[in-house]
Amino acid sequence: MRENQELDRQQEANRPAPILKTVEELRRAWKPYKEKLSDTGFERDTAIRVHRAFSWLEQIEQRKTTDDHRLILLWISFNTLYGTWDPKEQAPVSDSTSWNKFLKKILKLDQDQLLSEVLTQHRRLVMALLQDEYLSRYFWQDPTPKRAGQSRKAMHEAKTWYLQKKWGMILNRVMERIYLARCQLVRGASTYGSQLNRDALRRCTKMLAQLQPGFLSILITHGAHENWGLMCYPPLNQEPKPSSENSQPLEE
Repeated sequence: MRENQELDRQQEANRPAPILKTVEELRRAWKPYKEKLSDTGFERDTAIRVHRAFSWLEQIEQRKTTDDHRLILLWISFNTLYGTWDPKEQAPVSDSTSWNKFLKKILKLDQDQLLSEVLTQHRRLVMALLQDEYLSRYFWQDPTPKRAGQSRKAMHEAKTWYLQKKWGMILNRVMERIYLARCQLVRGASTYGSQLNRDALRRCTKMLAQLQPGFLSILITHGAHENWGLMCYPPLNQEPKPSSENSQPLEE
């Protein structure tokens, strides 16, 4: 009896941490980590990044939104985590460069294999995204039937990537497809509520709605003390005091 109880405790201790789905769950998990962070430097920036990410996810929970709204809100939440500032250019680093770097780092920190679990559970959705030529940047460089067929190459390659457990490759290709849908919306290349891209938009939204809580869960559990790069547009003091002129208050 005691041996069974001890075995159950060990199994429970070794069980991977689940992906936290709601903002309330995420905030509750984040609180003890946040309290240990420094109020200066990159740890302070991390606290602000997470705070901003929660704020955009919360809008999805609190409002009745369409897929158009949800995808934009989800991407903004994701953007708060990966966005970095280039001090030399005095401008944000390009999106693709920033989120590719972020994904590599978050995958290395994913000790609980949360992202591979998401990609495995939603394999059919992943394949549907990679099969859709309208979500392929390569296709839009020359939108012809030939290019449409060639743009589906990633879908066929993904079957091998799954067997080889190349989660980074799969994740990058998926995020590239979601990013294109995001760009169509924010750059005025799509009509609001258009039926032409409904299926693609719905799939992108569903996929990112699974991934973003995963990214946050990993960052909270394993990346709170990591340096995620210079943050873009930090909150600034309106009237900085001479004794702490370099300090900046955390967003409320």
